[in-house]
Amino acid sequence: LPDFMRQQSPTTVVIEACNSSHYRDREIAKLRHDTKLIPAQHVTPFVRGNKNDHNDAFAIAEASQRDNIRFVPVKSEYHQEIFCLHRICERLIKNKTALSNQSRRLLTEFGVVFPCGHKALLGGLKSVIDNPQYSHRLQNLVIDMLIEYETIIKRLKDIEQQLRMFVEGSESGRILLGIPGIGIINASALIASIDKGQAFNSPKEFAVWLELTPKQHASGNISKMGGITKRGDRYLRKQVIHGARSFVSRAAKNTDALSLWATKLRVTKPFNKVAVAMAHRLARLIWILLTRQEHYCATPVSVSA
Repeated sequence: LPDFMRQQSPTTVVIEACNSSHYRDREIAKLRHDTKLIPAQHVTPFVRGNKNDHNDAFAIAEASQRDNIRFVPVKSEYHQEIFCLHRICERLIKNKTALSNQSRRLLTEFGVVFPCGHKALLGGLKSVIDNPQYSHRLQNLVIDMLIEYETIIKRLKDIEQQLRMFVEGSESGRILLGIPGIGIINASALIASIDKGQAFNSPKEFAVWLELTPKQHASGNISKMGGITKRGDRYLRKQVIHGARSFVSRAAKNTDALSLWATKLRVTKPFNKVAVAMAHRLARLIWILLTRQEHYCATPVSVSA
């Protein structure tokens, strides 16, 4: 493919966003071509006939000429490296949870019962080691579990330290850290994904891209709004919602306008609905502050108000 594209005069090249598409886009752009990445879900409606490369190419060409198609921003190698850290971190967290649950379940068969939590797990595993009540085989198994668990914890701390250096080393990262509900994990994922939000024309577009808006079913004069959809970047949406959930849980202790809004909403709405609504509002706020390169300042509410 690079040899073929090198022989072509500069033109527009549209690639369906998939595995290694960002790398292909960067390599083709070096050959002076105008490259664009189009989401796969926007191509599918234009596929006619059977699914094959020939029909896919026609569908990509047809979809790319539509006015309402939003192309995918091309990620740099540096931003993709940050996303690799996030993927590895997510896998390590799953492994840590699986190891914790398995060790707790296995030791229950020998009468070793301890509550959930990091400290309780370490205390429960260490209580078996060098205890004459248990056999050497069981003690060796527990030692292996403890070494594996501590290794995972160490790797997670190393990844978090790398992400912290990445976030604190940029102005956009410092802006995001000042927003309530946004920490190191959320800030690094947002910067690596949207940079300064230049791919979106409004805060509404960014919230829609995160799929934090309700699903609509309308026909004639009837319009029904349901829950949020599951399209878009699931990992990024999950992180933003987790951050919003953390903010809502302690909103009652604060007196700024955003906290009072969340506290008032909790009177009539379930907690998860309030968390998603707060995530939607935070997403709009994130785009505005990143675009303007301004720091967050909590809006005070007077006692009389």
